[in-house]
Amino acid sequence: MSPAEKLLTGLQRYFQHHRSNAHCVLHHLQSLDRPFLLRSQILDAYAELRAQGELDEPTDSPLGQALALIQEGAVNHAWIYLALRLRVARWLYLRVHMETMGIEEVEVSTYLHFKERLAAGVEEGAWTLEFDVAPFTREMPKLQEADSIGQGVEFLNRRLSSRMFETLEVGALRLLDFLRVHRCREQQLMLSADVDDLAGLRAALRQAEDHLREQAADTTWAELAPVLRTLGFEPGWGGRASQIRSTMKLLRDLLEAPSPQIMEAFLARMPMIFSVAILSPHGWFGQSNVLGRPDTGGQVVYILDQVRALEEDMRRRLDEQGLADIEPQVVVITRLIPEAQGTTCDQRLEPIAGTRSARILRVPFRTAAGDVLPHWVSRFEAWPYLESFAAEAERELLAELHGRPDLIVGNYSDGNLVASLMSASLGITQCNIAHALEKTKYLYSDLYWRDLDSQYHFACQFTADLIAMNAADFIITSTYQEIAGTKQSLGQYESYMDFTLPGLYRVVKGTDVYDPKYNIVSPGADPEVYFPYSEAGRRLTHLHGRIEALVLGSEVGAEARGVLTDPDRPVLFTMARLDRIKNLTGLVDWYGGHEALRSQANLVVVSGHVDPNRSGDNEEREQIEAMHRLMDSHGLDGQMRWLGLHLDKSTAGELYRWVADRRGVFVQPALFEAFGLTVIEAMASGLPTFATCFGGPLEIIEDGHSGFHIDPNHGADAAGRISEFLRRCQAEPAYWDTLSRNGLARVESHYTWRRYAERMLTLARVYGFWKYVSNLERAETRRYLEMFYGLQFRPLAEAMRR
Repeated sequence: MSPAEKLLTGLQRYFQHHRSNAHCVLHHLQSLDRPFLLRSQILDAYAELRAQGELDEPTDSPLGQALALIQEGAVNHAWIYLALRLRVARWLYLRVHMETMGIEEVEVSTYLHFKERLAAGVEEGAWTLEFDVAPFTREMPKLQEADSIGQGVEFLNRRLSSRMFETLEVGALRLLDFLRVHRCREQQLMLSADVDDLAGLRAALRQAEDHLREQAADTTWAELAPVLRTLGFEPGWGGRASQIRSTMKLLRDLLEAPSPQIMEAFLARMPMIFSVAILSPHGWFGQSNVLGRPDTGGQVVYILDQVRALEEDMRRRLDEQGLADIEPQVVVITRLIPEAQGTTCDQRLEPIAGTRSARILRVPFRTAAGDVLPHWVSRFEAWPYLESFAAEAERELLAELHGRPDLIVGNYSDGNLVASLMSASLGITQCNIAHALEKTKYLYSDLYWRDLDSQYHFACQFTADLIAMNAADFIITSTYQEIAGTKQSLGQYESYMDFTLPGLYRVVKGTDVYDPKYNIVSPGADPEVYFPYSEAGRRLTHLHGRIEALVLGSEVGAEARGVLTDPDRPVLFTMARLDRIKNLTGLVDWYGGHEALRSQANLVVVSGHVDPNRSGDNEEREQIEAMHRLMDSHGLDGQMRWLGLHLDKSTAGELYRWVADRRGVFVQPALFEAFGLTVIEAMASGLPTFATCFGGPLEIIEDGHSGFHIDPNHGADAAGRISEFLRRCQAEPAYWDTLSRNGLARVESHYTWRRYAERMLTLARVYGFWKYVSNLERAETRRYLEMFYGLQFRPLAEAMRR
């Protein structure tokens, strides 16, 4: 009997023998008079009944066990539907008839249809289009254990290596074919056409080994080429004799006794990635004077640091492969904005600082008539422009690179969709990076999509997400939670497993987080900018005067509000975009309502604009006005300094360290944070950090050791925890130092861009190889997605123009 069958059988018996208790709980849920109930609401209602003595049963009763797994409920006068998450992405859907108290399992379609009826009045039995990718992935090897999720490449190598080499001869021939197709800009690499069978390859490898054994380890490829080329070997095996021997040894081992470990090690050395295109259409993408503008924050910082790390790793590997004469190309494709407002967003090409040849390539959004759209538009309004943007970006990129890139990387929902369109057209490996999937950030954004459509256009976005995540060859996430959530809450990607947009379509299998395309590759912070406050020789002391003027100054107006009357106190520092999810107004409210914390520290907020008239974003203006109301109601002008500025990276980095000098802390209070680059930046600077327990920071921070988790839904508790930390630091100064050191150690051991780049490019090689030699192309899925794009996404996007 499966766990689901066992649980259902236990509940059915419970409902028969403890009908009164079951009815008490379900009637209480019904009395809440809400069509949809969250896990927390159901558990609170159950706890309330127990506290009132209305339930006389142990918490491990069948009903108690079921409620421990509950994720949500849907209720009307006659029925209660319950969604139980047995483990990651394994669900059981139940319904109970309130009159008969009969309980039964239902299919996901039935459960979603009931939600449609409650949310939008969809008639019972009404036909609805269903999106289901399950039939296309039945033959695809899948992980089985939840703790393996996010380690897709290791699993894929194990399964496909064993399958490929079931007949050694067949697998070896595929590998030979793969080695012979390698070229870069008309230069043949690895093997020439003269090596046309396995016997010839093995013989050539033996002869090469005999020759290399006699050479000095540092003998260069140029010196070795006259002999090796006569054997059929071309550049790419290594720059020196020792590297060439090592790579050839890996190939000989693969041909002799293949293993997943040897396969990955060999592919990691293959010269496969010479050019990378990175897509990030929305926002103000530039290198200065852009951070803090609407839709412009961590993703820009992430990509620029990513580019530097990728170029450095590509150059290092090319040198090791003996191909130092090939210049690696990394191109970031973003939107050109003619009305650039003092930024560089109106420049077609812009070199990226800190690189040799990486650059930003900007392509405009165009109207239906083909005219260039001159002004910025919100990421929620970008959908009608993306198809023509993708076509123009493809032409511009091919001209810029003089050929196709080897890897295309999408960022966020819009960039991932564009990457999908370009990857399908060019036939290249596609990687997706979501950064933040909006679906889990906005409660019931799927069920009430029509109510939110005028502002957010979630139907377009969720449709684009489904297409892109199923089209991608591999997906990178920063944390495990991003894919699979926690024991109590579902992950961002898991939330796309099934949902409904009432009146449009329902998703019964949107993705599978056990798919080996998912891989965790965590980013870092730029070590040249974010380094420990204790490294005095590297400090940018010339910026201290400006920082002190900004934080401790008395100027107020369009860019600042509040003057600190006791400037010697430690600083609670926060910095983020000013939107609802970042929850900076929540932090201000917690601080304002906690007298002890107000007496211990000042609050410094760097975010958005102080003058709402300077903002072009509706949500940001709402948050600006809310911030002013909170400062007024709590009387914070003497204890809080709000700076509506866009700080450059150098100033931001030194500001973290300046706060650390004053024994302050960094606070990241987001309602949800997909990863948390500012958390990494603060910790890398040696600043003790308090961050949300929802999202990436839950994995980044070891609670109580390298920082602290706070629950943004319980602000008073969060403020109390910060206050207690400051009190203890006052009594035990070494405690602050301990948290600072532990945070630094955590970042150094787990979150660096060097590790990130090395891992990402290895993934690109491995997935590119398996795509070439197996059915990872997923051609059937792509055809299905093309139809879904044409029948659903295009009409939704086109409707936004009207």
